[in-house]
Amino acid sequence: MASNIDYTSPSTQYAFDVNTSPLFKKDNNNYINVLGIQQLNTLENVSLLDIFLSANNVVEPHYHQNAAELVYCISGAATVSILNPFTKQILNYSITPGQVANVPQGWWHYEIANADNSHLLAIFDAPTPEVILGSDILKFTPANIMAYTYCMDENKWREAIEPVQPTTYIGPYTNCSSYLSQMCLQYQQQFNQQYYQTYQQTPHMPQYRHG
Repeated sequence: MASNIDYTSPSTQYAFDVNTSPLFKKDNNNYINVLGIQQLNTLENVSLLDIFLSANNVVEPHYHQNAAELVYCISGAATVSILNPFTKQILNYSITPGQVANVPQGWWHYEIANADNSHLLAIFDAPTPEVILGSDILKFTPANIMAYTYCMDENKWREAIEPVQPTTYIGPYTNCSSYLSQMCLQYQQQFNQQYYQTYQQTPHMPQYRHG
């Protein structure tokens, strides 16, 4: 494929500091920086998200409509969970430094940190990592459509999604102290314990299948 980049232009860029390009920040320990063609104009079919997470924080369920994603663990530990649209299974891949998980283009997925100071690099085969977030789907799909389609009580649906904030990116919310959040945390802690017990006994990266 021929490149459209003018390498003789004085505005052509060959280096960039990703630390200066925030995409989302929850707090000082949980944030995402972005590098795409808007930041570095010599990029072609590659871009990345630089992701920092503390334990039990989750990059919300989402999918990338324009790219596949390779998630590389730099430090800490995380579980990358993917919905296989063909088998309808949730595939859980726990990764530690030097390990990767691959997410095909358009597949629903999310990442949960299993340790503090977790650092992930998400690499895409597109010049911009476009994304559709679960929080946006929940918040912007008309409640009457959801209720009618899935035979639900519209008022109960509205009540259920009322706490959802558009473009969440990293959850749970800082002020979240609900019973449901505590249950989710307990589940994740149990999953983390199961992973570490298995990892200590197995010389290769384990794969968990639920569903």
